[in-house]
Amino acid sequence: MIVFKKLWLQFALCVLVSGFSNLTFAQDEPTEEEYRHAREEMIRLVIRGAGIKDERVIEAMQNTHRHRFVAKKLRSRAYLDAGLPIGDKQTISSPFIVSFMTESLDPKPTDRVLEIGTGSGYQAAVLSPLVAEVFSIEIVETLGKNAAKVLKELDYKNVFVKIGDGYQGWAEHAPFDKIIVTCSPEGVPQPLIDQLAEGGLMVIPVGERYQQVLNLLKKENGKMVQTALRPTLFVPMTGRAETEREIKPDDSNPVLLNPSFEEGLDDEGFVKGWYYDRLVTWQEDSTVLTGKASVTFSNDVPGQAAHLLQGISIDGRKVAKLQFGGSVKYQNTIRGQQEFETPYLSLTFYDKDRRDISTEFFGPFLGNQASWKKMEKEIRVPVAAREAILRIGMFGATGVISFDNIVFKKID
Repeated sequence: MIVFKKLWLQFALCVLVSGFSNLTFAQDEPTEEEYRHAREEMIRLVIRGAGIKDERVIEAMQNTHRHRFVAKKLRSRAYLDAGLPIGDKQTISSPFIVSFMTESLDPKPTDRVLEIGTGSGYQAAVLSPLVAEVFSIEIVETLGKNAAKVLKELDYKNVFVKIGDGYQGWAEHAPFDKIIVTCSPEGVPQPLIDQLAEGGLMVIPVGERYQQVLNLLKKENGKMVQTALRPTLFVPMTGRAETEREIKPDDSNPVLLNPSFEEGLDDEGFVKGWYYDRLVTWQEDSTVLTGKASVTFSNDVPGQAAHLLQGISIDGRKVAKLQFGGSVKYQNTIRGQQEFETPYLSLTFYDKDRRDISTEFFGPFLGNQASWKKMEKEIRVPVAAREAILRIGMFGATGVISFDNIVFKKID
């Protein structure tokens, strides 16, 4: 294991949910020109690089000033492909997820759209130039007021913000041509189904707290026809809908799903149990140390994301130590455009407000390692930890790297 420099740790702690682009700044408050360049790099590496093709959506992402929707202290990170905390246990969605959900919604200039969980107001701002009207609901009063304030300052005249229970919809403005839900219920709320127009589309993440699937639903003859899009992770909705989940994670016995990748792929072709996959291939592998499968990341564009992630519920008051590690081999791996763009295995802990606390690393894995190398260590869980995100991949580096047998085990 190679110990990371302070720069590495500082960067890792800002990567919350997704991966990242190669965007950093020399000072705390970048100039408007630097912001413009950062958006261009975000489009190149994060939006187009991840397969978004709708030019109207790409233009909206380019023209939306995401840095205005986060706190000033986080603005230098605004164009990273990452979720960032916005207060009250909520985050602003990563640029990729916003663009992916927006494209999936197939926005038309005549659409009236209901958006649930505005949080920062960013998703509503991206939709604004693409549709006729956006009706946005936020359950958290402080977030709703701030979102409305920022949207007004930026002159989004066709966005209307309401504070209330988003899962009840906005009946007086129904029916809606499209509905987009940026928080994660256990199932699709009936009021939203009722308020969707015939032939309308809804994009919504549903499922268990740390195992969700982003779905596209179309209303046909009064019934919802569902298509699974991809595994995802959204922060929980504040309020009764979240506390009354039937299936809740056990934060005293945290478990990593499909750690050795033996379960293969789901029906949509994604690695089971993991999410936000980029440039990853699952394969049966006779060379692995355990089992019969592994995953491989391959990237030839410096700064482009290639990774897998998994969220885990863990309470540092109940779990003091973990055994952490994995197996790796790699070929011609080269650092990307920034010092921190290297392949690694990491585990980041977050507190009850989803602020990062600490990160444990293995890596960077640079050069060549022809045979499988096993790595493990015992780590302490911060008492304040309430969840964690495990990441494997290239993270902007180029070359080829394979992972197997990821170790994440509670030590009694």
